Amino acid sequence: MAVDVGSVRVGVARSDPDGILATPVETVARTATDDGTERIAAIVAELEAFEVVVGLPRSLDGRNRQAAGLARSYARTLARRIPGVPIRMVDERFTSATAHQAMTASGLGSRSQRAVVDQVAAVIVLQHALDSERSTGREPGQLVKAGASAAKGATP
Repeated sequence: MAVDVGSVRVGVARSDPDGILATPVETVARTATDDGTERIAAIVAELEAFEVVVGLPRSLDGRNRQAAGLARSYARTLARRIPGVPIRMVDERFTSATAHQAMTASGLGSRSQRAVVDQVAAVIVLQHALDSERSTGREPGQLVKAGASAAKGATP
């Protein structure tokens, strides 16, 4: 399963049981009083997800952007909420832009895109992670520790 964390919404995607194709699931709203992690945890349980990848926004030169801190914090919160399910940070450069381009190309207007762009971005993050794991034989991204301030593992 994958999540694309935004300040207002979180896109959720899942893969088929064989880990070949990513598909959209839901867009979870975030508010000042509800970060959406409870709903994400419920989706993990409903889908019996065995791993969650979280998109890590980075700049073109590979440095972390301001949104990267938000994504890392969200991933640590998820790790605490769903112990036993590994959470991995995966590089997500261009996913939102790619999602917008794909939806525009398919004829979706910008107003209609807002409702689903986060799901599409989550699909792109997950598909990238699935393809990367299949081609390299290694788990994608960095493993998140619930209480840690830095992730450890393979570099995304």
